[in-house]
Amino acid sequence: MPVTAGRIGRVSEPPPTRANSVLPARRTPLTLETADGERLVAELALPPDRDPVATLVCVHPLPTHGGMMDSHLYRKAAYRLPALADFAVLRFNTRWTSSVQGTSTGTFDRGVGERYDVLAAIEYAEFADLPRVWLVGWSFGTDLVLMYGCDPVVEGAILLSPPLKFARPEHLATWAESGKPVLALIPEHDDNLRPAEASRRFAAIPQAEVVGIDGAKHLWVGYAEEILDRIVGRITPSAAPLPRTWSGPMEYADASAYADRTVAAFADVPVPQPDDEEAGPAPS
Repeated sequence: MPVTAGRIGRVSEPPPTRANSVLPARRTPLTLETADGERLVAELALPPDRDPVATLVCVHPLPTHGGMMDSHLYRKAAYRLPALADFAVLRFNTRWTSSVQGTSTGTFDRGVGERYDVLAAIEYAEFADLPRVWLVGWSFGTDLVLMYGCDPVVEGAILLSPPLKFARPEHLATWAESGKPVLALIPEHDDNLRPAEASRRFAAIPQAEVVGIDGAKHLWVGYAEEILDRIVGRITPSAAPLPRTWSGPMEYADASAYADRTVAAFADVPVPQPDDEEAGPAPS
């Protein structure tokens, strides 16, 4: 019900959702156990008062360079999408990764042992009877999705800033053969893979849709609303674009804990490369 304000009875607008707005949801901290014995910090966010219509399983960027389950797009997805789109959002820290939520056990394994992390998240979604499971990978997380995510439980994949550094032709072939939908969102000014080259590389998956985003860079700063709209629009078109205001309860998260997770903070840290013995030769 709109709230009237002032003597002239003017109706006030609902407050806008902001970067740190936290909308209602049923949030449950989880521990995912992998087949090789690691324990992964995770969270499941569900719509506040109804069953979800779809599920996002979020696979984060490189943990050696600040990637985590709380990376800004995934925080905002968990803060907003249960209330605005009736989505379930499952986030987790891959092995060794730390965030405010906690630290997963194990060591960073350059995309090898992380196979078990992705499978543990998919398995949880299956056993929890979560509907319409979509994997959403970002940067390094897209390689994990392409390498390990083409599971019968998974309906499709959304790839944010895919570098195609760890994934190999055989992984793309698996997705091609599956026929599962793949949406790749490519920043115009990405440091790794830009739209024209992405279109060429993803031609190996005939059903893949490659969309260049004008003006964007790898980390999608300033583009969260557009990315969330595109994610929701691909899975449940009737729910997009998302509302930019919210008339119900709304809290605000403290983002200061992530002040040290900037690009500048990791400027001198070498970017891990695939293990040649595991991954084979890089594609030309």
